[in-house]
Amino acid sequence: MLIAWIVFFPIAAAFAVFLVGRKNEYARDLAGTAVCAAVFLAALALPAVKPSFGIGGILVSGLHFRTDGFRAVYGIVTAVMWLFTSVFSIEYFRHEREGLNRYWFFVLVTLGATEGVMLSADLMTSFAFFEMLSLTSFTWVIHEETPEAVRAGYTYLFIAVIGGLVLFMGLLLLNSAAGTLAFSELSEAVRASDRQGTILAAGVCILFGFGAKAGMFPVHIWLPKAHPVAPSPGSALLSGILTKVGIYGILMTALEALAENTVYGRLIFILGLVTMLLGAVLALFSVNLKRTLACSSMSQIGFILSGIGMYVQLTAGGFEEGAEVALAGAMLHMLNHSMIKLTLFMAAGVVVMNLHTLLLDDIRGYGRNKLPLKIAFALGALGISGVPLFNGYISKTLLHEGIVEGAHELHEIAAQLHAAEWVFLFSGGLTFAYMLKLFICIFVEKNSSEEKQRSYEAKPACMNAASTAVICGSSLVMAVLGQPAVMTRIAAFMTHNEEILEFRAFTLANLKGGAISLLIGAAVYLTAVRHVLYRGGSYVNLWPEKLDLENAVMRPLLTRILPGFFGSILSVFGENRLLRPAAKGLVFIGTFAGRVLCDSMDALVVLMKKTVVRERRSVSPDIGKVTAFRTVREVTQETVGSVRENFSFAMMMTCLGILIVLMALVLLAVFHIRL
Repeated sequence: MLIAWIVFFPIAAAFAVFLVGRKNEYARDLAGTAVCAAVFLAALALPAVKPSFGIGGILVSGLHFRTDGFRAVYGIVTAVMWLFTSVFSIEYFRHEREGLNRYWFFVLVTLGATEGVMLSADLMTSFAFFEMLSLTSFTWVIHEETPEAVRAGYTYLFIAVIGGLVLFMGLLLLNSAAGTLAFSELSEAVRASDRQGTILAAGVCILFGFGAKAGMFPVHIWLPKAHPVAPSPGSALLSGILTKVGIYGILMTALEALAENTVYGRLIFILGLVTMLLGAVLALFSVNLKRTLACSSMSQIGFILSGIGMYVQLTAGGFEEGAEVALAGAMLHMLNHSMIKLTLFMAAGVVVMNLHTLLLDDIRGYGRNKLPLKIAFALGALGISGVPLFNGYISKTLLHEGIVEGAHELHEIAAQLHAAEWVFLFSGGLTFAYMLKLFICIFVEKNSSEEKQRSYEAKPACMNAASTAVICGSSLVMAVLGQPAVMTRIAAFMTHNEEILEFRAFTLANLKGGAISLLIGAAVYLTAVRHVLYRGGSYVNLWPEKLDLENAVMRPLLTRILPGFFGSILSVFGENRLLRPAAKGLVFIGTFAGRVLCDSMDALVVLMKKTVVRERRSVSPDIGKVTAFRTVREVTQETVGSVRENFSFAMMMTCLGILIVLMALVLLAVFHIRL
């Protein structure tokens, strides 16, 4: 029953905490933190107990959970992150009253759903809780209820919707070809199946669906927009753990279903390289503290994906030793990135709750005399940059070693892997460059306004004792996990491979790889940052607006190109006498389904406006009646227009996903296609 407690207790407790909050806000905060603490204490027992748990009669096959090394570690990591952010939330929201009952309710529900994914024993259980946390975490993004937050929230929502639809299609295909979705049975079932093409197609759909949550290119568009507008405790969870939910699904699919499929491994590896490089470039150009950290998360997800891709390729080639090194690197970097982003986003939250701004020019010099905050941020920056003796160095070294092993063993793609190695090293260098940019800006430079700088230095205390404890405590993990004896034991526990204990991180070759990245980063900072991205005493963002993937590609694709494409197809159907009845039937079904979905969406809009996204019409008492009326009307029209615009786009994304699923199922059923 330990798993049942960890997964379902916070979901049930969320309702009680919500009711407590209606009576006493301070008691609600303490109760929410107590729930997170109870889950944390229970999670600590996972490595020793190793239980399994199942509930029948749900989703046909039921919900099934179990623990092993990797699941136990991530069950604990999830609980740690929720406990630390809940403690920090008490101070972070001390001056805020609107929407906190909602915030705490969905934080606790998302905790249970995240643990449900991490402890799942099959892909259908993962999918059920994955969809739950996609909807509940959406409320974190729109918490501030500003136009930017609403827009970012619905971008997050429709990416989650279409990702979930494609993921579900992949699960149906995989279950059809393999006959099971249980992790313990998938490997044998896939080997025995004669429908390897279907299994590969299922893997691609699953990669797309889970990759949408992970922030993988090209479905990463929500990530740089959601983090800056979400509350910092929510940003820490979005970046540190919810992206890992997506990685978890990709990793388990690769491990249990497609570990011997070279094509699948190369696809993940290539997407990982693009994600890692693009995220690092976006972070380097950013002039917003949390956006930089968000793009950094995207880049680090690329590092993890590259490790998973190398594991699959090396396994398919029969090189198990190199595959285990790449797998250990991917798992350890998941762990490291979670803890690093917990520290960095909470440190960013301290800046936000004191200054209420994220722009680098505004926060420059804020932390010059704030030693605890400076040390915590420095440790996080050293960890993510891969500096020796800190945690990111060991996991990145394992990932790098996996690529080097691939270049030595996989001769047919050796040249490509040598090029990929330099992409890896260069991306690592960019990581050091943008973290150096943030640290020097906040903790070394002085603000251009002498008055602002005096006000910053007049208040050396920037957080209370509880926040100091969780932020500094989490930052010390970077040094603890940076010790090879600690990291290799964790890797052996997660991978069930004792040979990883023999890995030597501080050899001359490994130190050389780390040094190359750091030197690249220093050179990029001294040239590109100081002389190109810093002009006239200000940090400038030179990234072209037209390269925004959402505005440049996604929205035009759905609003202009796809409607014209499907219109052309229907016109062809209409001109053919034999196909005309089918076209009319398709139009009727589509029209009817669209009408039902539109009405349902309208009802959802009204419901959310009455509950989750309540309109706040505050008018200053010294404004006359006419002015007050006009102000309320204008604000209401702006709010409703924003909601209508974003929901219409979300509606199109939803319809597109449903259309893809329906068309695929019709083709499979009518023509008996066996991929």
